[in-house]
Amino acid sequence: MIELDRAGRSFKVRRETVHAVRDLSFRIEAGEFVGYLGPNGAGKSTTIKMLCGILTPTSGTVRVAGLDPSRRRTALARRTGVVFGQRTTLWWDLPLRDSFELIRLLYKVDRRAHRERLDALTETLDLGPFLRTPVRQLSLGQRMRGDLAAALLHAPDLLVLDEPTIGLDVVSKAGIRDFLRRLNAERGTTVLLTTHDLGDIERLCRRVMLIDHGRLAFDGTLEDLMATAPAGETIEDVVTRLYTAGVPPERAPR
Repeated sequence: MIELDRAGRSFKVRRETVHAVRDLSFRIEAGEFVGYLGPNGAGKSTTIKMLCGILTPTSGTVRVAGLDPSRRRTALARRTGVVFGQRTTLWWDLPLRDSFELIRLLYKVDRRAHRERLDALTETLDLGPFLRTPVRQLSLGQRMRGDLAAALLHAPDLLVLDEPTIGLDVVSKAGIRDFLRRLNAERGTTVLLTTHDLGDIERLCRRVMLIDHGRLAFDGTLEDLMATAPAGETIEDVVTRLYTAGVPPERAPR
């Protein structure tokens, strides 16, 4: 589903070259649920933007669903759904239902298929009570559920999530985690999750990747990650230590 081969992205900043991502290589197979971790500025968002075709790699190659994201953005959009926790894709002044209808038109989804998916998502995500509410009047948890539904109405093969539970209360987080777990298990949707909430990682991800200074610092199962920990360390301790140490990519498990 996702393949990066020595992918890099650099920027010119005041006549200096900044390497946001460098020599990044990994594969994600269809149906995997992968956590993508890293401190602020590590290269997570740059990676996601390359996967979505927003940014073109300055070196190496990126393939998503067999497509070059930067060259086939429209075709790729039909295969992927993206949710940014701090940015909504919904129309701010329209009722939630109208935003969903506009998305149907944008993706050219058959009306009957759209209605069936919306009905299922409305029930699963408990959207019914606020479908007629303007997006700007929704709580953060309600808006996040709306964004998740919007990203899934065209039945994508890949769901990319950037901080989907940021700022949510305990009940809202639990509901979204349960939904994502079932989406992956029952429909086989591939999920790439970036988050600073390690509770999301512990409850959802079988595989974890850590990126630091634009390079892959760890790639393995959650059990692999915890096996590196001295007795008594939590996942937060392990991740913090790896961030601080900057484990070189050649030591990352495969």
